[in-house]
Amino acid sequence: MTRRNLMLLAAAGSLALLIGAYIFQALGYAPCKLCLWQRWPHWAAVGIGVAALVAGPYLLLALAGALSALTTAGIGLYHTGVERGWWEGPTSCSGTGPGLGDMSGADLLSLDAPVNIVMCDEVAWAFAGLSMASWNVIASLILARIWFQAIARNDA
Repeated sequence: MTRRNLMLLAAAGSLALLIGAYIFQALGYAPCKLCLWQRWPHWAAVGIGVAALVAGPYLLLALAGALSALTTAGIGLYHTGVERGWWEGPTSCSGTGPGLGDMSGADLLSLDAPVNIVMCDEVAWAFAGLSMASWNVIASLILARIWFQAIARNDA
């Protein structure tokens, strides 16, 4: 395959993962903060694919695509660790936030409390023992490999 084709394949893979994420969201699996963070590098990869299609399959674009795939894989690995209790997650979306004892009476009585907070340390869906975050790691590392294959190619 040419560099351009490899770049387009990797960008299409990121687009497919994004479509899958939005389908799960439409089915009622609301994303947590870390899930949303994992989407941004995939959007960057899609944009890089469009740039490669329009401007050309430049080596710098392929490098940026590989970096985006590795970034979302890293966020996904962090998220997997939060889900499995390997380390603490953000206090805004995991069970490590302040307890009721740290809240004032006004905070406890306030009606302005956020609703429908999706917890980052709870697995909403899993297949074969792996959460969506874990599957994102695997898929993103495969996409990173495709981006690196594009980097190694000398043809356009």
